[in-house]
Amino acid sequence: MSPSAPPLAGRRGLIVGVADAHSIAWGCARRTRAQGADLVLSCLNEKARAAVAPLAEQVDAPLLVCNVNEDGALPALVAEAAARLGGLDFVVHSIAWAPRTDLQGRVVDSSPEGFAQAMQVSCHSFAQLARLCEPHLAGGGALVTMSYLGADEAVARYGLMGPVKAALESMVRYLALELGPRDIRVHAVSPGPVPTRAASGLPDFDTLMDRARVQAPLGRLVSLDEIGDCVAFLVGPGATGMTGQTLYVDAGVHAVR
Repeated sequence: MSPSAPPLAGRRGLIVGVADAHSIAWGCARRTRAQGADLVLSCLNEKARAAVAPLAEQVDAPLLVCNVNEDGALPALVAEAAARLGGLDFVVHSIAWAPRTDLQGRVVDSSPEGFAQAMQVSCHSFAQLARLCEPHLAGGGALVTMSYLGADEAVARYGLMGPVKAALESMVRYLALELGPRDIRVHAVSPGPVPTRAASGLPDFDTLMDRARVQAPLGRLVSLDEIGDCVAFLVGPGATGMTGQTLYVDAGVHAVR
């Protein structure tokens, strides 16, 4: 009896936002590839390419550069990814950014410009990505983005990103409604705190991680592989009846606060 095919065999995915070996996007790439998917990865710029290129080689994936703040960068990324893969079956959006001053200050003191930039990069780029990928998801598929508990409740020192992630989770529900007729499913995954480069910009992030360890029913933080396995499930055959949800991968912190 021949072994069964991996659950994502034959599925084609674009993963946006790999920064280094500690990034959530890399966990998603590693685990979806392990389950059989063919991938294209993106990183922010040529500086990031040096750190990400060896990772892309590990999963046998082309690596493209995409800064969503640059005109034409996102359309070019999607067009090239779809051409290289012959279409798309899933997309993972794992990018977030805010100006440091706004990120580390109070929400009430945030600048209009900083708030708008944070919303564009961290939230509206997901809608742009969905619109660009829609024609390439001809047989349906899945779109996944990354959120955090601070979208659902006020988390001390999470600041500006809380309202931004709340908007992102709302966008997930509206995209699920609009794209559902084309059998395109949309989800947010909400990991617990993990020590990524992006998270290091938050004030007192070590304190946030320590608090999560204490509060989590599992008594620990989660790994990149655990986050990646959740994403692999959402984009695979076992989740075809699910859409419009935020799924927590946080060792249970969300359930006890």
